[in-house]
Amino acid sequence: MTPPATPVTAPPQQPMRGILFKVASVCVFVAMAAIIKATSDAVPPGEAVFFRSFFALPVIIVWLLWRGELRHGLETPNPMGHLWRGLVGTAAMGLGFTALGLLPFPEVTAIGYAAPLMVVILAAMFLGEEVRLFRLSAVGAGLVGVLIVMSPRLSVTSDPLSLAETLGAVVALGGALCAALAQVFVRKLTRSEGTAAIVFWFSMTASVLALLTLPFGWVLPAPGTFALLVLAGLLGGVGQIFLTSSYRYADASLIAPFEYASMLLALGVGYAVFDEVPTWTMLAGAAIIVSAGIAIIWREHRLGIERGRGRRAMSPNG
Repeated sequence: MTPPATPVTAPPQQPMRGILFKVASVCVFVAMAAIIKATSDAVPPGEAVFFRSFFALPVIIVWLLWRGELRHGLETPNPMGHLWRGLVGTAAMGLGFTALGLLPFPEVTAIGYAAPLMVVILAAMFLGEEVRLFRLSAVGAGLVGVLIVMSPRLSVTSDPLSLAETLGAVVALGGALCAALAQVFVRKLTRSEGTAAIVFWFSMTASVLALLTLPFGWVLPAPGTFALLVLAGLLGGVGQIFLTSSYRYADASLIAPFEYASMLLALGVGYAVFDEVPTWTMLAGAAIIVSAGIAIIWREHRLGIERGRGRRAMSPNG
């Protein structure tokens, strides 16, 4: 009989440290996405997913060894849960990488913000979470913002470039939907699984699933491209560790808004690296999406405070 894993004592709350880890994870993930975009003309998305997932594994394994969680942290009573999370998460990654090759960097980032909005709806549908009018209104406003961002790309013409951009917008939205589904599966997994197992088995599953695309046009990348793809995988692993660490030191409601710093970074990288000038339509839609997301986070924070007060009021020692 396998002995139970030794529980890890949660570290004391260190809000500034949590914020720094969150901002660092955002910076790393933006850099990783920029590398994927830079190599999108040289390698197909499935191959990029493999590099991103497989070369994240050494970083994650070293991190788990350092924390002493490798032995018990990878045990799982719910392998099918990891499989389903891996399927939708890999699909989200592949669709997102495809979109990066078809659309400007900031637009893909903005459309990707639809994922947390969709999570609100999917969590109500599949997890039974209560969704009130305020959150539904914010979700509706955010999705309007997504449509505003996508609107210039949805006019179908015979121009191959226009068709590619339309495909990119649809693929990016599909990636956001898959990412939202993946988050719902992660919420279910956290009821029985540790963070170490969720992080490791996703990278492992994504690596195996990406190999299934090998017959569909993989290429032998040039040395420079190969090095960049390996770097993207390493950065993905580091970003995942930073993200996980941020939630160990601060409440989710505190650090979640810093995710939207990726919009500023994407605008800067898109302009400086890819010579992409954002349109006013894209900026307006992105502003609506970000505002809706922050409104949902703020509302959740307020509800959390109210629930905490209610529990203290009901406590005989309160």
